[in-house]
Formats: sequence, C-alpha cells, structure tokens
Amino acid sequence: MKEHLIDGYYAATWPWRARFRQVRARVGLAPVMVLFYHRVADQNVTDWTITNDSFRRHLDWLQANLEVVTLAEAQHRIALRFNPRPCVAITFDDGYHENCDQAIGELIQRQMPATYFVTLDNVLTGKPFPHDAKLGIDARPNTVDQLREMVASDVIEIGGHSRTHPDVGSIRDTNTLHDEVIAATHELSSLIDQPIRYFAFPFGQHANLNDAAINLLRSHGIQGFCSAYGGYNFPGDDPYHIQRIHGDPELSRLRNWLTVDPRKVRGVSRYQPRYAKQAVAAGGSA
Repeated sequence: MKEHLIDGYYAATWPWRARFRQVRARVGLAPVMVLFYHRVADQNVTDWTITNDSFRRHLDWLQANLEVVTLAEAQHRIALRFNPRPCVAITFDDGYHENCDQAIGELIQRQMPATYFVTLDNVLTGKPFPHDAKLGIDARPNTVDQLREMVASDVIEIGGHSRTHPDVGSIRDTNTLHDEVIAATHELSSLIDQPIRYFAFPFGQHANLNDAAINLLRSHGIQGFCSAYGGYNFPGDDPYHIQRIHGDPELSRLRNWLTVDPRKVRGVSRYQPRYAKQAVAAGGSA
C-alpha cells in the first residue's frame, strides 16, 4: 500500500482506532506491541535497512505517542493480564556493526531500552550475513566489544538469535537444534558475561518456528521467544511467545500498525506452540 493510500486508510479508520484504544485502556487491556529492526544505515539500503534519519523520526514518534518499555516489562504486562496504556518495546535482529554508528547511541542518549538479538557465528567470524552476501553488500556484523559496550550501557540487552541464522523450523536433528538454539545462546552469554533471557527465531514466520526448539528454550531457563510475522500482544495472551511488528522505514506504516490497524487485529493468526508438560514455564518480570 503506497504512503498516500495508507494515510487515507488511517484517517478513515481513526474513529474505530480511537474507540478501540479507549475501551481497551479503560479495562486495562491496552495492546503490548513489540517492534523489530535489523540494520540502521545510510548506504546500501535494503528491505531490512532503515536510514538514520528515518530511525530518529520513528523514535520521536514513539516517545510522543507511546510508553516505551523493556521487553521484560512488555512480557510482564502480558502475563499480568493488565496494561492501562498502549506500550511498545524495541528489538533488533542479526547484529549489524553500522547500528553502533548512530542508532544505538541515539537509544542510549534517549534512555530508550532495546533488546538486541545477535547471530553468534557472524559476531565471531566477522562474515556478512548470507542475505547481504547474496546482494553483494559488505555489511559487517557487530564485534564482541560492541556487544559488551551495549551491555555496559544498561539500556541495551543482548538476546540469542541462533548460531548460523538457519531456518530453525526445518531442523529435525536434535543435536543440530540444541547447538543452534541452546549451545550458541550459552556461548553468547559467556562472551558478554551477561545472562541471555530471550531468543528470537531467525526469519520468524510461522514456518520458521519450532516447538521442539521452544521447549528446549523453556527447559534451559530462557524467559521467552520472539516471532517476526506481525501481530499484537494483549494482556492475557501467552506471555512466553512475544509477537513482533516490523519497524517499516515509512513512518506512515509504523503509525498505522501502532495505533492498531483493525485489519491486522483480525487478520494475523497467532502461532500457538505445543508446550511439553515437563518444561518449566518462564513468567517474565519487569
């Protein structure tokens, strides 16, 4: 949908949006929304890249219109079954070196918390991500030192995003699954000397999720996992599965999502994991 069409649709549906938010807030069931970004850079802009100016505009809008919370606080409100005001948490996937040029500093300066999910092998080897290499883009991953600096800020939390960025949904071998999801997350934790509380599935669509991996995460003390196919979280939803919305470069699309699009409330099907009875569920905390 082109930007002018989004603006027209937004205006036409505003009465519904305003009423929905008002009613939900009154009973403590306001939406808990989570954004995900990948790369913030001004060169070689791809579908998973947002420019620094656009990112700053996003942050300005978020600060003016929503309560910005940590991922743990977002999860806590879902589990608590109470959220009196629409809120949003910010996340990143993959781990791009260029994010530290401006974007991460901008978040730290504004004291806007974010959870930063990184792929371990790229951090260790310095090799570009396969999706960038295919396009001939030399976009370097973060270094270990950069991750440690983020942790030291007390604003950015590091999360697990597998060892090699595979389609985890297609992995059936138990050893491979454990290595990608659990061993890599533990190694990342040791590298940054910080516990890893959350895991984001690469690609994050329904087909890329894996119940066996989800139950491994739960049994190894990971507090929650993130998908990436869109969708809102509401108080009372499953707090272990945190649905996320793509931080689209166009501010109009971001605004359309985060003021609650009626089509997306009805049209996005929530993935329902089959939890193993013996796994210990994580409650999430602020």
